Amino acid sequence: MSDGPIRVVLVDDDPLVRAGLGLMLRGAPQLEIVGEAGDGAEALEVIARTRPDVVLMDIRMPRMDGLAATERICRQPQPPHVIVLTTFDADDYVVRALASGATGFLLKDTSPPMIVEAIQKVAAGEPMLSPSVTAQLIRRIVDAPASGTVADRARAAASRLAQLSERERDVAVAVGRGRSNAEIGTELYMSVATVKAHVSHIFAKLGAANRVQIAICVHEAGLV
Repeated sequence: MSDGPIRVVLVDDDPLVRAGLGLMLRGAPQLEIVGEAGDGAEALEVIARTRPDVVLMDIRMPRMDGLAATERICRQPQPPHVIVLTTFDADDYVVRALASGATGFLLKDTSPPMIVEAIQKVAAGEPMLSPSVTAQLIRRIVDAPASGTVADRARAAASRLAQLSERERDVAVAVGRGRSNAEIGTELYMSVATVKAHVSHIFAKLGAANRVQIAICVHEAGLV
């Protein structure tokens, strides 16, 4: 991210929702709305053209929904952070979007200051999901039916985790338990800055886009 304002793209099929979000966020000097889209396909075009830092992504849209768009975005090199917008915090689409790489989610009735704070957090690489929410999501994802046997998934997860150093593995397990950076620092006797550095290395080595994906890998390997 540059030193300038955080570049944001708004994606929602309802023009009134986009207008409302735009009105709220344009009042924050630390943000810049660089584009809008009415569906996932248009969002991919706008994102390619504007190179935002953060995307606010609705889920249910025509042509290409937010889930498919999020999957496509998160497979790109150096993708923007995606925050899913939803009306239900237990939405299965939200769970799938997080498993696909979305950074977090916001309820559509979230207050403007909290939306701005969430955008700033994810743009700075901070976790947005609370530990309790992360733990709940992990249980739902890991317990859901998936391709491959449990043993196959465990072997694949263990193979990925073998890339980590011992200290990185300790941090990954703590992330899998839903710990915050501060809690990990206390448990493992390291500074928060060191924890952040380890988490960044884990993201790179595992090809993970968010803490949920790290936690899924740890759970499937049977370490939590």
